[in-house]
Amino acid sequence: MNKFLDAAGIAVSAIWGAKLRSLMTVLGNIVAVTSIIAVVSLIQGLNASVKQAILNQAGADAFNIQQFPVTRTDEEFDAVRANPRITMLDARAIRRSADPDLIAAVMADGTGSGTITYRDKTLENTRIHGVTAEYVNFTTYDAERGRLMSPTEVDTSRPVIVLGWQTADRLFGASVEPLDKVVQVEGVHFRVVGVSAKRGSVLGQSQDQFVVIPLGQYQTIFGSRRSLSLTVKPRDLARISDAIDEATVALRSARGLKPKQGNNFGTFTSDTFLDIYRSATNGIFAVLVGVVALSLVVGGIVIMNIMLMVVTERTREIGLRKALGARRSDIMAQMLTESVVLSVFGGVIGTTIGTALALVISRYTPIPAAVEAWSVALGIGITAAVGLFFGLYPAMRAASLDPIEALRKE
Repeated sequence: MNKFLDAAGIAVSAIWGAKLRSLMTVLGNIVAVTSIIAVVSLIQGLNASVKQAILNQAGADAFNIQQFPVTRTDEEFDAVRANPRITMLDARAIRRSADPDLIAAVMADGTGSGTITYRDKTLENTRIHGVTAEYVNFTTYDAERGRLMSPTEVDTSRPVIVLGWQTADRLFGASVEPLDKVVQVEGVHFRVVGVSAKRGSVLGQSQDQFVVIPLGQYQTIFGSRRSLSLTVKPRDLARISDAIDEATVALRSARGLKPKQGNNFGTFTSDTFLDIYRSATNGIFAVLVGVVALSLVVGGIVIMNIMLMVVTERTREIGLRKALGARRSDIMAQMLTESVVLSVFGGVIGTTIGTALALVISRYTPIPAAVEAWSVALGIGITAAVGLFFGLYPAMRAASLDPIEALRKE
């Protein structure tokens, strides 16, 4: 242990004695670790934010049935373009035919965008959700103030409304209580019965500018020809796959699909949307790996060349140490320690820059950041491994020097 500390002390002294050369030597490592820390921190923060947004929209305890499945190409979309709309008939078919031991609730939901008005204040492009009475069974809907719409109010299409947090804040501010006030949705009057809890934003897009109204009122505003989506709650989340199969069979039967025909609708869970998101971020990780690998190779080659130069500069010192009894392993350990310390020096600088960069981006842009301890450890560990690998040849060369020849070196 003492030998290692002595070697590390000598290495730090050597780095400090040639600060500019040391900094230029580890520039590749700095770029690599900065990339690791900054990109991983931003992606981790984005992952958490997007996951929460997906769970808020899709629900962690439910699955969705929509008109179209996930398509990634124009050809795939052309194949499903003729899929029939999702209607209340589909919701009733699942409620009627599916096993109640597997499926607890089926909600139909229409989504549009429109104008919300209160007196002289107007909000454009506000998401408008029209729901059936079963919506009270799903965690995606809540009321932090007031209450949710009652099943009776929804079934009878009463003009009641639940506001998203930002919708209420922008229409009423902090000084006016929204409950029991009358707002207009596309010119239709609604009485406010509740305000949802704050959900935050994803990439600058608010998750709180929305309203929830009875589906009958939604269809009065937008018409009844828009496709709906169905949100299905399984009785037991552990059997969600069985519940999806049950709903699929019920819907295929209601639509008269033959065994060889594919589904003319799409089924989704929150994991489906997360998988789509992960497939997109995998490309970013692939680019990151390429940048990091290239930077580390360049940095490692530079470190190896500098260490070879150090061996040449310190030939007499090495010869003297060997003449005084130093073993080959002692010389190798000294050179390897210096190489690792030099490389880790670049890793520490890269960690500092990467963390600062991620926090600055998070502070001044909508992109969140979450600096993970494992990414810091990974960055430092990789640079240590680079120093060890690329310092091996110079260390072996130093250890193989003949002490007599080395002492003759001027």
